[in-house]
Amino acid sequence: MKIMEISAEQTLPIRHKVLWPNQSVEFCRVPDDADGLHYGVSEGGALVCVASVFISGEQARLRKFATLPECQGKGIGTAVIEHILADLKERNVRCFWCDARESAGGFYHRFGMSPEGERFYKGDVPYFKMAMILS
Repeated sequence: MKIMEISAEQTLPIRHKVLWPNQSVEFCRVPDDADGLHYGVSEGGALVCVASVFISGEQARLRKFATLPECQGKGIGTAVIEHILADLKERNVRCFWCDARESAGGFYHRFGMSPEGERFYKGDVPYFKMAMILS
């Protein structure tokens, strides 16, 4: 497994396949993609996981984090979050947060993230804002 910085364009096929397979690839773009940090995990020369982080001042937001279904449950996502957290600490980011699908709340909790506010929906998918202070 190799974690590396990639381009926003390279994230699109996995974002599309995992997060919104019933939407267009264009739907999977983020307006600020050009300003983000994009991470990818390569196994056997192919991307299997992507994550995008957007830094604003002392805060960083995780968006569009996706691992191919056949690669889930193997520790790839954990390795990516650990890599991102270490990178953000080096960049003196103080707060890390994301809009987490409710079904993924336990995953984010393992890193010390806690829900903030009430459940909300994007379409018919329930979410919570999850956040943590980086020390």
